[in-house]
Amino acid sequence: MKDIIIIGGGVIGAFVARNLSRYKVDVLVLEKENDVGDATSMANSAIVHSGYDPVPGTKKAYFNVKGNAMFDDIARELDVSMQRIGSLTIALEDKQIELLKDLQKRGEQNGVPTKLLSAEEVKAIEPNISPEVKGALLCPTAGIVNPFTLTAHAFENACDNGVKLALGEEVVSIHKEDGVFVIKTKKNEYKAKMVINCAGVYSEEIAKMIEPIDWTIHPRKGQYYVLDHYAPGLVNHVLFPLPSEKGKGILVTLTTSGNYLVGPSSEFTDEKDDVATDTLTLSDVKRQATGMVPNIPFQEQIRTFAGLRATPSTHDFIIEPAKTDPYFINCAGIESPGLVSSPAIGEYVVEELVKSIMKLEPNPNYNPCIKPYVHMKDLSVEQRNEIIKKNPNYGDIICNCEKISRGEIIDACSRSVPCLTIKAVKKRTRAGFGKCQGGFCQPKVLLLLAKQNGTSPLEVQYDKEGSEILLKESK
Repeated sequence: MKDIIIIGGGVIGAFVARNLSRYKVDVLVLEKENDVGDATSMANSAIVHSGYDPVPGTKKAYFNVKGNAMFDDIARELDVSMQRIGSLTIALEDKQIELLKDLQKRGEQNGVPTKLLSAEEVKAIEPNISPEVKGALLCPTAGIVNPFTLTAHAFENACDNGVKLALGEEVVSIHKEDGVFVIKTKKNEYKAKMVINCAGVYSEEIAKMIEPIDWTIHPRKGQYYVLDHYAPGLVNHVLFPLPSEKGKGILVTLTTSGNYLVGPSSEFTDEKDDVATDTLTLSDVKRQATGMVPNIPFQEQIRTFAGLRATPSTHDFIIEPAKTDPYFINCAGIESPGLVSSPAIGEYVVEELVKSIMKLEPNPNYNPCIKPYVHMKDLSVEQRNEIIKKNPNYGDIICNCEKISRGEIIDACSRSVPCLTIKAVKKRTRAGFGKCQGGFCQPKVLLLLAKQNGTSPLEVQYDKEGSEILLKESK
């Protein structure tokens, strides 16, 4: 019997779990994939939105602005790369200047600092912007973050402080017996006094296991290009077009790794696992992006990908108890700006919703920080040599594209959140994220992963069940 079971191992589940770990409470997280942050929390724009865009008075506006203010401490405590590079919302026509002024007023209502820039001011800080630019709205508090380590390290911190995590556990039913929730997965049965639904695009299905609901989740797919970190200076800020009813539009941005991201598209899909890309949609992404930044070097593309957003029928986050049971809490419809909102949502769920019905005693051993990681390529030659003297594994480069050492991979695999797949190692360390996309380093990572987890290389999966890399021994 658990005190609380969280369903969903994305970024919302991570920060709910981390905030619960501040207390002496028995918490279990059930995640259907083989790693945390393996769906929406992984495949997104990785933006720390400033909060000028959400409609004032909505949950999106409240949690966006509050979450943004928390990110400096979050990045420091969880050893997550985050840079406040600011965002520019671009006007390419004279008539759009009035729309920028409307957005500035909305930002003022939400408490977000902004500044209107002239065309000349925009060109001075973004040399590659379209010559048609008429002006822009600068939001200096916006930034970029590593979404992979944000989720993984938040879970690591939660697990270090006592939370339990069960991967590969897809929930198939929930019912209540004698005041206790009985949660059945495809593998096991669990019991809990309280359930928190953080199941992303599947949160509607989980909620319906408890009661009829008056909201729905319709997945919206976004497709992206990823460009190599070939040179700095293509863009210096997160560049947005003016937002529409479809979302914030096609952005062009730097990432914390030095790559560039172009996208996303915005199209509804009926399939909640549809992350396929298509040439027609990506061509339209390219067309829209080059209208804002004409000389994007798409020849530097190293991959494309798609992610799903859990778009709610309510047009706002759904963060509330079930109507028939206060011990079942829904965190649903957390689309953009969900990533930046996640720390504030996690705090609210615990401090306002859980605490209102369950007594929580502080955990005297709670530590908000994880053990810092060694990032070899960020160190000086002297610092690297010192580390290699102590541990030669840090001198053995496994991924040449991203300069990731054997020691860094071993460290990632030795933490409280397991690395069970090639993709998990890739997200934690960036081994395989370079130009060759694992073409050279994947065999080395596979053998290292098998050794670390005490399994046969034949059992190592790339990601989901059935994604084994090797078929048989050939010699």
